[in-house]
Amino acid sequence: MNITKQNKYVILKFVKMTLLIIILVIILPIAIIAGIEYFKVINAPKYNPESMSLNYEIMGSGDKKLIFIHGLTGSKNYWKNDIDAVSKTHQLLLIDLLGFGDSPKPNSDYSLNVQLEALEKIIKKENFNDGQSIIVGHSMGAIITLAMLAKHNTWFDGAVITGIPVYKDKNEFRKIMSGHAVFDRLASGKYSTLICMLHPLFMTQFFKPDNLTDAVFEDAKKHTWQSYANSLNEIVIKPDLYAYAKAIKNKKVVFIHGDKDTSAPFENAETFSNSFFNSEFIKVDNGDHQLFLKQPNIIWKAVNKFPHSINITEAKKVTVNEF
Repeated sequence: MNITKQNKYVILKFVKMTLLIIILVIILPIAIIAGIEYFKVINAPKYNPESMSLNYEIMGSGDKKLIFIHGLTGSKNYWKNDIDAVSKTHQLLLIDLLGFGDSPKPNSDYSLNVQLEALEKIIKKENFNDGQSIIVGHSMGAIITLAMLAKHNTWFDGAVITGIPVYKDKNEFRKIMSGHAVFDRLASGKYSTLICMLHPLFMTQFFKPDNLTDAVFEDAKKHTWQSYANSLNEIVIKPDLYAYAKAIKNKKVVFIHGDKDTSAPFENAETFSNSFFNSEFIKVDNGDHQLFLKQPNIIWKAVNKFPHSINITEAKKVTVNEF
């Protein structure tokens, strides 16, 4: 049956209206959000270490000292799960890294050196560089922890780290992340920077990973596309982690890693730990990348017994009151 000119006009008008609705409802809001996030970073002041101090908090009391370094998109609040287990015996320094949490978010390259410089100022200011401190780091924070320990060997007693990401290169990282949740896949792919500009859209309850608490997920929204993308490239993927093992020398490093960690490959982390002169590798059965949020007692047990070894079976059974 032939379509009349009038029918063609109606169909063409319907198509145009549909496209207009798609542009107004979907494409235009996405473009606006991306533009706002882009210019928010571009118009931000350049990083000035003299005037831009990190946000941090000091808790607890005792002769021993702990410094906490969170992971990518994390914050100092990540470490507050059952923190009474150590706050009664330790002074605690919890820090928001530059570009994350409530710390400044300048226009910066967010290199490892920049993060170390910002942390050094706080650590020295609060006298956590007296050789008595243990650094506790998770994921990207574990890498920063090792870099700090390698650079300032005499400042610290050692380190306890969990979920350290050890990748051969960016391709291995992307391959690993391809099996993750939607936002993780998008944020690690070819258009990761653009996707990260749209994190206000993606980082909603619908996309929240099951292994994150609501509080940790809320803090994860506070980064910028620049602090995320640059930190990922400059700190997680780029550094030669094996160089740290030589520089750290005989300082004790305790590695705690879940065997179901799909973000930081278990085998890579275990192999890496063997390159250290004085290390202990604790395997946590069925532990994932956020094992601390489910089993904080394992980390607290390692901290309380540092530098001595712990029995992981015992650590799993320990309650906070037994410390």
